[in-house]
Amino acid sequence: MRVICTNNYEAMSRAAAAVMAAQIIAKPDSVLGLATGSSPIGLYQDLIAGCKAGDLDFSRITTVNLDEYAGLPGTHDQSYRYFMDHNLFDHVNIDIARTNVPSGVAPDPQAECERYEALLRKLGPADIQLLGMGRNGHIGFNEPDDHFTAPTHVVELTASTIEANARFFASADQVPKKALTMGVGAIMRAKRVLVVVSGPDKAQAVRDAFAGPITPQVPASILQLHPDVVLAGDKAALEGLIEAGVSVCG
Repeated sequence: MRVICTNNYEAMSRAAAAVMAAQIIAKPDSVLGLATGSSPIGLYQDLIAGCKAGDLDFSRITTVNLDEYAGLPGTHDQSYRYFMDHNLFDHVNIDIARTNVPSGVAPDPQAECERYEALLRKLGPADIQLLGMGRNGHIGFNEPDDHFTAPTHVVELTASTIEANARFFASADQVPKKALTMGVGAIMRAKRVLVVVSGPDKAQAVRDAFAGPITPQVPASILQLHPDVVLAGDKAALEGLIEAGVSVCG
């Protein structure tokens, strides 16, 4: 694992965007696994700037997103399809037909999970999979559990995840209680994994994930078994790793 430690969120975003941009330049028809939430927004802004400057070309890129809230249409301003459109896709020269997000309003959520899993296998391993990390160590919406779930599946969101996401809604009561999420199987099949973390509230989760035992109670800990992980974070988020003696680079 390579750990990139930066002074702040903006520097972390630039460092992570450089990793993603290098993938796009090296392989213009890459399959990019993408994530939502506050952590990758700065990265996306840097990628948009690169595209507008003529340095990045998204015309042959295919994307697969990690997850979507159950019950929210793509037009809902808190859906992850809406997030991706407004934070990246609408601002770069990507073919929207090559962007993939699970449907939150499929009449049969389990069938939608099976469809999405088949799509992931058809496209092949993502060339790079972007991940944020929840305060409880979740990746995508793979929540702490007694086992790792490999395929795309429907998940009941934990109280801590609902609480963390409540700031995006009028109240916690409006946060969907279920989501469709890529399982750890597709995440672990990715050729490279890029994890972005920021802020002191992520420090314990980062330490547990990368300096603790591999356990489904900390879903991100499975990344210890991946052969090519880049962890980009600011000093506040990586403090626990530094204390644990994990080598980081500035």
